[in-house]
Amino acid sequence: MEALQRGGRFRTIAGMRTIAVVTTSRADYSHLYWVLRELDASGEIELGLIVAGAHLSPAFGMTVDQIEADGFRVDARVECLLSSDTDVGMAKTIGTATLGLADVLGTMRPDLLLLIADRYEMLAPSAVALALRIPVAHIEGGEVSEGAIDHAVRNALTAMSHVHLAPTATAAQRLLAMGEEEWRVHQVGAPSLDHLQRSQLPDREEIEQELDLSLAEAPVVVATHPVTLARNTTREADALFEALGELERPILFCFPNSDAGGHELIGRAAAFCEPRPHARLFVNLDPVLYWGVLRQAAVLVGNSSSGIMEAPSLVLPVVNIGMRQQGRERAANVIDVEPDAAAILAAITRALGSEFKESLDGMQNPYGDGRSAVRIVRVLESVPLGEELLLKRAQPVNVPSRTLA
Repeated sequence: MEALQRGGRFRTIAGMRTIAVVTTSRADYSHLYWVLRELDASGEIELGLIVAGAHLSPAFGMTVDQIEADGFRVDARVECLLSSDTDVGMAKTIGTATLGLADVLGTMRPDLLLLIADRYEMLAPSAVALALRIPVAHIEGGEVSEGAIDHAVRNALTAMSHVHLAPTATAAQRLLAMGEEEWRVHQVGAPSLDHLQRSQLPDREEIEQELDLSLAEAPVVVATHPVTLARNTTREADALFEALGELERPILFCFPNSDAGGHELIGRAAAFCEPRPHARLFVNLDPVLYWGVLRQAAVLVGNSSSGIMEAPSLVLPVVNIGMRQQGRERAANVIDVEPDAAAILAAITRALGSEFKESLDGMQNPYGDGRSAVRIVRVLESVPLGEELLLKRAQPVNVPSRTLA
């Protein structure tokens, strides 16, 4: 209750369905931005916004301030992110988030809870909603990222969700193969692409002024995160930094996610940039500025999903390193490479070449057309509520006869 009073008050308006949305990081907020805009503008929905995790951490830019600057009312703040760089810290963050969200959602009691993607923190609101009999709508289920715990988290969210808002046709088919009822599954595209259609991206001059740097030479943008399925979550970093050390071009680093090993990657990026005037590390780039930077970039290097999902719409070459995004659908702009310095450097050289860029002419992005938010809100305005939505029915399966071992 205290969290609700600090952030604002969730008001129930007669005749409107109440939808709560949880955001825990700059990454998922960038995907949710236009969905939140459409929810806020809907005459049939009362929006309750819950902000948690890295949004409330000064170390990660206190991005709750950006959410409020964008004009959204924050109805609840849930402090849960431990100042840790370990897997134990991640596990405890889930527990802390569960305790805080139990109070918040127990008070809100929305008709529907909207979650997105695959961050480990999302296990907390989905578990709380399950106990409180609050149906869940999940964006970006059906995807695959075999090299990170995100894959298991996403599938767990699918099992605990009641409405599925899939980014691609393949993802929608995978959800049906997992036994979800057809009427619950909707192919809507990836909402992050709405920024590229609807937001006014800054031009080169505006970016240079905002970031106090020159983009006279298109930079290499680096977005790399811990490999959370590996015992050593930063094991691929040595090869990356060795390869980047051979480059003379401008290099822009973005902060990694708040996963185990994230602080180590931040420290290594800062140490890399310190003696190099052409390299910079940015704690937080708001979504529109980030997409604007990518539009000016020569190549995106690392293991971020933005290289897979959004970069194709910018016709931006991507060097995707290692196992983290293994299994995701890809467009032709992605060059996959093992975490080997020579291989990474060769892939960057190829990505910067005119022949590779020319090969991307006419490329289609499998993740949609940038009109996802309207489709998502249309589904949320019309989906049946109550027990009909909560009661998930098992689908018939055709299993060949097998002999027990």
